[in-house]
Amino acid sequence: MLAIEVQPLRVAIIGAGPAAFYAADALLKQANRAIEVDMFDRLPTPFGLVRGGVAPDHQKIKNVCRVFHKTAMQQGFRFYGNVEFGTDVTRDDLRRHYHMIVYATGAQTDRSMGIPGEDLAGSHSATEFVAWYNGHPDFRHLTFDLSAEQVAIIGVGNVAVDVARILCRTPEELAQTDIADYALDALRRSRVREVYMLGRRGPAQAAFTPPEVKELGEMEDADCLVTQEDVELDPESAADLESADRNTVRNVEIMQEFSKNRPSGKSRQLHIRFLVSPVEILGDSEGRVMGLRVVRNELYRDKRGRLRPRPTGQHEELPAQLVFRSVGYEGVPLPDVPFDENWSVILNESGRVLDPKTRHHVTGEYVAGWIKRGPTGVIGTNKADAVETVEAMMQDLQAGLVLEPAEPSAQAIERLIRERQPRFFTYEDWCRLDQMEIQRGEALGRPRVKFTSIDEMWAAVRHPPD
Repeated sequence: MLAIEVQPLRVAIIGAGPAAFYAADALLKQANRAIEVDMFDRLPTPFGLVRGGVAPDHQKIKNVCRVFHKTAMQQGFRFYGNVEFGTDVTRDDLRRHYHMIVYATGAQTDRSMGIPGEDLAGSHSATEFVAWYNGHPDFRHLTFDLSAEQVAIIGVGNVAVDVARILCRTPEELAQTDIADYALDALRRSRVREVYMLGRRGPAQAAFTPPEVKELGEMEDADCLVTQEDVELDPESAADLESADRNTVRNVEIMQEFSKNRPSGKSRQLHIRFLVSPVEILGDSEGRVMGLRVVRNELYRDKRGRLRPRPTGQHEELPAQLVFRSVGYEGVPLPDVPFDENWSVILNESGRVLDPKTRHHVTGEYVAGWIKRGPTGVIGTNKADAVETVEAMMQDLQAGLVLEPAEPSAQAIERLIRERQPRFFTYEDWCRLDQMEIQRGEALGRPRVKFTSIDEMWAAVRHPPD
């Protein structure tokens, strides 16, 4: 009888975001099989982008953490926070301690635009700004020049919408959220008056979703303005709209409603522009952003039948002292793990990691979430994605295609972690931090006040206030 048939199946999951938790839940719910899941994350706190990426004024979306909490409370689940893959624990370490490994690290960086001026002072990725205002420990030290009166956001996805909304909210609106304290203080002093959100295609191709973009017209002290010209669909887009999904139709309807808006005297204006692409970020003599040069686009249908933008040669310059690019995310390679540089994902087939030379499955290694399929979908999309991966894992288990670890016990990996990273955080530590953040928020009428540094978190867990 194989050892795996009489002992728990030990699975390591790298990452602690939605894909990681959906995979853990699917594993722990397997009937007639004892499974133990150890989840690792380089941050002390779980939940990934739900904590560090979802906008602070979207508290309802963060309620999904309650689902993840139920998973974490199941028997057989352990969390090792503040443990970095490749540094504190390696691929070889995991193969020595687990029968199966799941990589669920998401897509951690922004794509660059590759245009002149992108590296000027005042030009940033949206990811940096989002992580900063959400209190991510890696980004809390950043500064953004909010003395700028005009800001350009390049992109029309939900992240771009979030950035626009945070810049246009009043301090009073933001003070009701769990935005990081230092970000709230900085935004109280903001001098931003005009925000431009720019899309290279038309409203029928925008990547934002109706609930998110609808909020742009509901802000207390900001007018959302779209020109009539920008919402007039070209014949090809109009034809596509007849068979489009409800979200696309609703996006166009909302933009057409916004085109009826006129400045009402509010202190800020958000301009949504379509069919423009940035060609250069303009700088002053001191190397700081002073404007954005864009080209007007037209749409054409490519060989695959997709509507693509192409420049018309008509240019204009927009005033902007601060620029955020939000043109998509990219995955980051993990040490020693096969990676597809072209698609910025871990090389895989239906969740099974592939050897780049042989294209064969790497026994015992799997992938889920954005690092598996690319940065597409919403939080819930990761559930079906994770289930697909777990189904592949169970098929391979049935076929005996698992690793044969030398030390497959919970005690053995904990000894290793204590040696490599004695300041690791358990899920119980997170629960204590969670309660402290909520209590700090209650005193101010806010959902929570976050801890934003790892040292601060460690001190709170080890020496909690009376």
